[in-house]
Amino acid sequence: MEAKKATSSIPVVFVGVPDPVGSGLASSLARPEQNLTGLARAAGDGLVGKTVQALTELDPAATRMAILWNPNAAIEERRTQAIAAAGAFGITPLVIEVRDLDGIVAAFAAMRKERANALFVVTDPLTLQNRNEIVRLAAANRIPAVYEFGEFARAGGLVAYAPSITEQFRRAAIYVDKILHGAKPGELPIEQPTKFELVINLKTAKALGITVPKEMLVRADEVIQ
Repeated sequence: MEAKKATSSIPVVFVGVPDPVGSGLASSLARPEQNLTGLARAAGDGLVGKTVQALTELDPAATRMAILWNPNAAIEERRTQAIAAAGAFGITPLVIEVRDLDGIVAAFAAMRKERANALFVVTDPLTLQNRNEIVRLAAANRIPAVYEFGEFARAGGLVAYAPSITEQFRRAAIYVDKILHGAKPGELPIEQPTKFELVINLKTAKALGITVPKEMLVRADEVIQ
């Protein structure tokens, strides 16, 4: 949004925006009609369901899943999808809000009060920037957690299933090349993710007493020892 406020003429290529249309960055995915285009993180309702499924495969005993989200970010759709996914797996969803860094500790206190035994973190700039603290508190409270961004698992989180950010940056370079050769950003369709990665932190799993199924290890794109 800051880039949009700063200029309406300089071409801007973005990467990993959760909801470009809902946040006002573009008129539509097919035709942005402005000076911004690029790659979205959203990939339809099914992605959140598959992310929750990854957690249930690791921890079939999960019954009460906290959904940590920032109501100040444009991620309400993914919160709703997470609630629906929890219900589909027979898990009670517990919506926990966090609005700033100071609120993260309070959010985990709320999880303890609600007897959460699983955690889904909806990614936005706040949660991503403070992933180390979130991962630390999840470990301290022994809550198995699943994330929408591989960097959480690389920081010590249990598991992540998410679009490949590396692939999105590679695709962004193609957008830049097209624009430099005369293409108009507003006429370049916004891409949704096509490549995803499953990242499992085996060290964290062992610390939580979780045995990772062999078939899941085989499917994983990255296993952190």
